[in-house]
Amino acid sequence: MKSVERTAYRVFPRLMMTRELYLFYSPSAEEMAWAREKTDTDEHLLALTLALKCLQRLGRFAKAREVPPVVVEHMRRCLELGEDVAPVYALPRTAESHRVLVRRRGPIQAIQSKHGEDFRTVEESPASV
Repeated sequence: MKSVERTAYRVFPRLMMTRELYLFYSPSAEEMAWAREKTDTDEHLLALTLALKCLQRLGRFAKAREVPPVVVEHMRRCLELGEDVAPVYALPRTAESHRVLVRRRGPIQAIQSKHGEDFRTVEESPASV
């Protein structure tokens, strides 16, 4: 049986390397400005930015409980937020509106796995007929 890291269903690795944190989970200045413009609280800012970076890396939206604490902590440092800020939503519809915002933001770039396979999100996949 293949390990879960070698399947097409992308998951967070059990052991997160510092290089991977900085390479895949560090928001650009443009991404941070976009997220700040779209949110009104620090909690929502953190949650929206995590949603964006997880979609870019995993090709799907991650559930809050599956995001490793080290990724959340790294994102807090990048956004210069306090340790008490958690990626939570006041209402479920806020989470849904953030997913819509991330999808509308533009096409997600192709994701290369460490094995060289090319994973794409549904928005980028060529139409199959």
